[in-house]
Amino acid sequence: MELNKSKFSLAAAEVMGAWYVVCALLVALVPGLALQLFSWMVHLVNLEAGISFPEAIYGFFEVIILTYISAYVFAWLHNRAIIK
Repeated sequence: MELNKSKFSLAAAEVMGAWYVVCALLVALVPGLALQLFSWMVHLVNLEAGISFPEAIYGFFEVIILTYISAYVFAWLHNRAIIK
């Protein structure tokens, strides 16, 4: 089955727009928590000290959870898109 490119692109834009808003709200409301969460995901560590084991695991699970949520919402939006 071939995906409808317009519906697929619209769903992707909606999901990424939602994540952008969530990120902006976290940074605005709880900057310390936002820095900690995003540092695990993108390995913002002291490069001289290296990456520590617990933070690498936290980041791994964070990426898995965010990917699952994104894909689920993405598929839901794709299926609901009104573009033919």
